[in-house]
Amino acid sequence: MKSISQDERLRVAPNYSKDFETLEKMEWAFSKGDTDFFRAVLDTRPSLLLRIHSVCMLADMKDERAVPALCETLRRDPSPLVRHEAAFALGQLEFKSSVPFLLEAMAADESVLVRHESAVALGSIGEETARSGLIDRLRDPDEDVRLSAEVALADLDFLERLKTRTTRR
Repeated sequence: MKSISQDERLRVAPNYSKDFETLEKMEWAFSKGDTDFFRAVLDTRPSLLLRIHSVCMLADMKDERAVPALCETLRRDPSPLVRHEAAFALGQLEFKSSVPFLLEAMAADESVLVRHESAVALGSIGEETARSGLIDRLRDPDEDVRLSAEVALADLDFLERLKTRTTRR
């Protein structure tokens, strides 16, 4: 594999320096827990850098108020990479309110990355209402999505087993 020189990288890589001011504002908004700021950033569909950072910062807030912005990003962002990150973030947050959006993305998104990550997120959340959607994905055309659904179903089974054990004691 040929390595790329610093000069070549500078010629082909996007210049994100215009985003630095917004990144600074995002840091301030993060410190204040201002989920509305990030929703506004995502609504304007700025650079890929800013959208991915917005999604990651919303996840790091660990606040359910971030779920609507992440769900909207999962549903509408033009980039499969950003939608994948939104699904990942929703799985990390583990709020049940995101389950319908993850089920929708897992069933209908054109990107294998997004469908896979949505299945993984549903397994992390552990909401039993996701079971039928996960079972449907066992027939997904992509093997990685099928395997992710299989693992998520095993996660649901394990969580159900844990609940049964703790309620018997």
